[in-house]
Amino acid sequence: MSSVIDAHFHLWQVGRHGFEWPTPDLTAIYRDFASSDLCAAAGGALHGAVVVQSQPSDADTQWLLRLAETDPLIMGVVGWTDLSAPDAAARVDGLALQPKLKGLRPMLQGLPDDNWILRPDVAPALSAMQTAGLVFDALVFTRHLPAIEAVAQRYPDLRIVIDHAAKPPIATTQTQPEATREWTQTMTAIARQPNVVCKLSGLFTEMHIDQPLHEAAPYVAHLLTVFGPQRLLFGSDWPVVRLNGDWQKWRHWLEDQLNPLTSSERQAIFFTNAKRIYDLQGVQ
Repeated sequence: MSSVIDAHFHLWQVGRHGFEWPTPDLTAIYRDFASSDLCAAAGGALHGAVVVQSQPSDADTQWLLRLAETDPLIMGVVGWTDLSAPDAAARVDGLALQPKLKGLRPMLQGLPDDNWILRPDVAPALSAMQTAGLVFDALVFTRHLPAIEAVAQRYPDLRIVIDHAAKPPIATTQTQPEATREWTQTMTAIARQPNVVCKLSGLFTEMHIDQPLHEAAPYVAHLLTVFGPQRLLFGSDWPVVRLNGDWQKWRHWLEDQLNPLTSSERQAIFFTNAKRIYDLQGVQ
C-alpha cells in the first residue's frame, strides 16, 4: 500500500483548550496527544492527515488552526463553532477565511434533540457553510441519519461526511439483529444522496474488546455496496482507536477487507477521496 491520508484523527491537551473528554477512566487515551504520536503509530505510511475537533469549544478549534499553520502533517482542520448562535453565519464566514479550515462538526451525537440540525436557527450557518465550500462532518448514530438525509436534500451543494459510519451496532450483531437491519436500511437510504460520503473509521471502538473482528466485515461490505469506493474515506480515529486496537491494526484489517477492489479503488479510499472531498491543497 502506498502512502495514506488519514481523514480523521484527534489532538488534545488535558485541561486546556476547552477540554472535556476523554474522562480519566479511559486510561488508554487520557493524556496529551500530539501529531508526533500519530506519526509514531502510523510509521512511514502517513502522507498527511485531517485533524478533527474533539471538544465543543471555539478554543479547541483555534488551537488546532494554530497547530496547522506550522505542522506539515496537518493538511486540514475540521473545527467546531456553535451553529445555532445568533452570529453563527458570521462565525462560519470568518473561519472559512482560514486556509486549512476545511469543515465543521457540531457533535450531534451528544445533543438531546436528535433533530437539532434541522432547527431554523441552525439554517443560516448551514447555508454559510454551503456557500463557503466547507464540509459538514456528521458525528451521529443511526437514529440521526434521517435528519442528515434531510439536510443533504435541503443543501445539495453541501458536502456531508458521515463520521465512523454512523457508529453501527457491531457489538450487538448477534443479540440485537434488528438494530443492524435498521442501520443497514437507513445507511442505504442516505447513500442515495449524492452529496453524502462516509468515513471508514471508528468501527473497532463499536465492538466488544474480545469480539471477533470478522463480525465487523459485513458492515464494511455494506458501505462498499451503497457508497462505492469513490465515496468512502479512510480514517483512523486516532487516538480513540487505542480503546480497542491501534492505527496499524485498523489499517491492515481494512486493507484486507478492501483487497478485492482494484488498486485505483483502494487508492481512492486511502488517499485521493480525502484530497478531493476536503479540498486539500498541495497534495500530490
